Amino acid sequence: MPEFDAVLAFEIRGVISQIIGYGAALLSLIAVIHCAVQKPEAFNAVGTLSKGTWLGLLVVSLVLALLFGGYARLNLFALVAIAAALVYLLDVRTGIKDIGGSIY
Repeated sequence: MPEFDAVLAFEIRGVISQIIGYGAALLSLIAVIHCAVQKPEAFNAVGTLSKGTWLGLLVVSLVLALLFGGYARLNLFALVAIAAALVYLLDVRTGIKDIGGSIY
């Protein structure tokens, strides 16, 4: 029954690829929302890219994750989206939170 094993493996790979794609889209959406509600001055105080630049990068990563994240062959776009969102959330967001520049 090697055919059954191959079909099952491809189905599992497809499901994992979709989970990664949807996770990338969700993570990017969270980062976009957080970036959109912050004050522009907070980004200057942290010493990072401007708010508009970050918002543009995160929106592009969200669109890439939504369009191509669920496809196994194009999962690289989902990984790029995850990387951009994680850099924002783990570096910039914590810097804004540390200086007290967060609105909420």
